[in-house]
Amino acid sequence: MAKKNELVIARVFDAPRGLVFKAWTEAERLVQWWGPKGFDVKVSQLNLRPGGIFHYSMSLPDGNEMWGKFVYHEITEPERIVFVSSFSDKDGSITRAPFSQAWPLEVLNELTLTERDGKTTLTLRGGPINATEEEYKTFESAFGSMQQGFGGTFDQLDEYLAKQHV
Repeated sequence: MAKKNELVIARVFDAPRGLVFKAWTEAERLVQWWGPKGFDVKVSQLNLRPGGIFHYSMSLPDGNEMWGKFVYHEITEPERIVFVSSFSDKDGSITRAPFSQAWPLEVLNELTLTERDGKTTLTLRGGPINATEEEYKTFESAFGSMQQGFGGTFDQLDEYLAKQHV
């Protein structure tokens, strides 16, 4: 059951859990599927450990660039990753989202992977932390948009995974 202000997205992938975990935790795999369709992703840093950081940029075809980062809190291979995501600058400092001054600065995410019959169910739960009431409301009002965005990103993950275990 989702908590108030928590986005929950689940998706089943036709791939073993270990491969899905690697797709989330290895830079050379992440750049092939992470982010919105049409964006070029570059990894500045990926240090997979509690306190470690995944710092990346996403470039649009028109040349505009956005930066983001995860700060890892828990990693249990191959079943769970807990991280705080935020927008950042190229130096890794947290910044406001380019699309909203009322977007939460930090979102706590829990990614869980379960496997059954060679298929992996990915469940992503996320919600603002250290946020104002306005930031909570802004986040909650964007659930539909985020579900659509993650749907497209997960479509790319699905395509990536299909090519990995042919």
